[in-house]
Amino acid sequence: MTYLGLDIGTSGVKAVLIDGEGSALGEASAPLSVSRPRPGFSEQDPAHWWDAVLKAVDALKERYPDLVSAIRGIGLSGQMHGATLLDRDNQVIRPAILWNDVRSAAECAEMEEALPALRKIAGNIAMPGFTAPKILWVKKHEPDNYAKIAKVLLPKDYVRFLLTGTYVSDMSDASGTLWLDVEYRGWSDDLLAVTGLTTEHMPTLVEGSEPSGHLSGALCRRWGIAETPVVAGGGGDNAASACGIGAVEPGTGFVSLGTSGVLFVSNDKFRPNTEGAVHAFCHAIPDTWHQMGVFLSATDSLNWFAKLVGQDAAGVTQAVAETYSAPGEEIFLPYLSGERTPHNNAAARGSFVGLSHLSDARTMGQAVMEGVAFAVRDCQRVLSDAGTQIDTLIAVGGGSKSDLWLEMIATNLGMAIAVPEDGDFGGAFGAARLGLIAATGADPRTICTKPKIEKTIDPRADLKSAYDDQYARFRALYAGIEEARAL
Repeated sequence: MTYLGLDIGTSGVKAVLIDGEGSALGEASAPLSVSRPRPGFSEQDPAHWWDAVLKAVDALKERYPDLVSAIRGIGLSGQMHGATLLDRDNQVIRPAILWNDVRSAAECAEMEEALPALRKIAGNIAMPGFTAPKILWVKKHEPDNYAKIAKVLLPKDYVRFLLTGTYVSDMSDASGTLWLDVEYRGWSDDLLAVTGLTTEHMPTLVEGSEPSGHLSGALCRRWGIAETPVVAGGGGDNAASACGIGAVEPGTGFVSLGTSGVLFVSNDKFRPNTEGAVHAFCHAIPDTWHQMGVFLSATDSLNWFAKLVGQDAAGVTQAVAETYSAPGEEIFLPYLSGERTPHNNAAARGSFVGLSHLSDARTMGQAVMEGVAFAVRDCQRVLSDAGTQIDTLIAVGGGSKSDLWLEMIATNLGMAIAVPEDGDFGGAFGAARLGLIAATGADPRTICTKPKIEKTIDPRADLKSAYDDQYARFRALYAGIEEARAL
């Protein structure tokens, strides 16, 4: 038997096949593009997600027909927060408003004013990235579209509807809507009422490792699948990735250096810290929660800088590594597209400070890498404020290919970072594991195990004091620069 994981990302859809032992057998992908009709807007046509799913699974069928025929379970992962609006005929009303769309900042303030208990119930601050403020924006600016809303689905859950005909979401992805009572793992009538909606507008909820429906007969015939597979609840992209990397036990976590940066840790109970803009969500497996510190420009910062100086990112990191000895004089604040943790400021912007005649592409590149490391440390600080300790940490994402970058982060966090052997342990792989669990009834903790570790990056004890001093400067800069920008 085989199991399929589908990850509905922002830049593409990825499909991964695994066997009953959890080994990857094959993969395929199809690209997506983002529409930005106005500054701060970010949208996609949900039809494009479906087209990409069909292309990816069709490609798997062409390459591995016997493996696809043996699929018994399917799991879903996807970009979180996107508002996909359906009318009573299940037609998409407008393009989906995505996680990185910041148009609804004013609506966030309105939500918190209308319901003072919002943060306590949701366990999170109202942020423009979340789904609920987007609906208030539609109500205010597109009242005709708002009046047509019959269902609101997240991106992967719209794909689920087309796969199974069911309206279902999982606890982890639903946590990012700002409509879920995260501690009690159910929709909140009070939170929904702030946006004029009810549970009738919402999908039903299951755990990520539970069945949510079955693949339609038409799709079974299209892909030559012999027996109707079960479709698991799945998870939001980071929760699904945690299932893929084995971060499901309390205290286990990962640091992701992708376009954005994430410091993720699993919890045995609900531990919010809204003052620090921590994301406190349900995990994709039962009776488990997780916290995330999220900053929006990790490798995005390095790619931006590399383009600015006419190099590629690998060239910048290599040049820094060749001469690196200690923290530099320059400091970089990586807020190129605003910030979530810990500042919750969509209007924040990046800055270089401490430039001199000696500053060049190498020293400024080092500052960019260190600025991202300090952003990870910011996330650790506010997670610690919530009473959380991270016991083990695994590195994922494109930035984790730089040992020096991981060493900077390890030194700032004061803990070792494990680097897995080559392999893709992201959302699609974790989703496939969830599909396996839903199909077989296996214990999630026996399936969602850690990968083999290639090496461990240890902190530099000799640089701890220097980085402590530099981090203190980094922290002091944000308030002063934002105050100056406001003048």
